[in-house]
Parts: sequence; structure tokens; C-alpha cells
Amino acid sequence: MSSQIEFTVNGRAVEVTVASEETPLLAVLRDELGLVGTRFGCGLEQCGCCMVLIDGAPAKSCARSIWSVVGKSVTTVEGLGTPERPHPLQQAFLDEQAGQCGYCLSGILISAKALLDRNPKPSRAEIAQALDDNICRCGSHNRILRAIENAARHMEARP
Repeated sequence: MSSQIEFTVNGRAVEVTVASEETPLLAVLRDELGLVGTRFGCGLEQCGCCMVLIDGAPAKSCARSIWSVVGKSVTTVEGLGTPERPHPLQQAFLDEQAGQCGYCLSGILISAKALLDRNPKPSRAEIAQALDDNICRCGSHNRILRAIENAARHMEARP
């Protein structure tokens, strides 16, 4: 039996029909809504590639039921900025060349956004702790940390 699910994605109200209320949020984002920036990594909520914001809080979407977001607001990496107007975090990652393969970066950007929203002046230790649920195997960790520090400074300087 299919169900109609209504929620907000990147500021836009959406309604999707799913075969099961247990359908993973990630599957709906990627397959139904075409938001492929959020990645499938492990499928077990272990790697953080699938991170999104749900009502402003970071959450893994690969095993989270679509039913859990009814009436809520979901933000994906596509909701942060555009190629023409990147979010300061996205720009800092580009400036710092913070990614190598880039597979993990959408999840890391989402985790960093959640951190900076609640703590605009994080220490390096606080940044590292906020990224604890994100796995990057490329070895660009120092550049990632610097990019988040740079974004925090840039965002603080904005009016």
C-alpha cells in the first residue's frame, strides 16, 4: 500500500508517494527528488556520506524512514548554495582545496553547517568533534578543518 508523504526540502514543500513508509529518506531524496548530492556510503548510518539537516539538526538519511520527516524541513547539500552563489562553507572548501575524491564532502558540509549554526566560533577541537560521524578516507582532514575555520571567520565578518 503506497503512502503520500509531505515535507519540506531545501525550502520547498514536496509531496511524494512511497510504496512503504519505511522507505529510506536517502532513496526518496536521490531517486524521487533528483537530489543526488547526498551520497549513499554504507547504508548503516556509519560513514556520514548521507548526512542532511532535519529541522536544522544533522541526521543520517540512509536508514532513516521517510515517515520520520513528515511535516519537517530537510536541507541537503543542494540547499546550501548554488554554483553561482556558493555558501561560505562551500567556497571555503573550494578555496582550501579541501577534498580529494569529494565523495564524503556533502556530508561533511552538512555537519559543518550544523556546527556553525549553533556555534559560530568553534575551536579546532569542536570542529573535529562535530565531524566525528563523517568518514573521509582521502587524507584531506587538515584542509577540511582549515576550510571550516576559514568559513567561520568569513561568516562572522558578514553583516
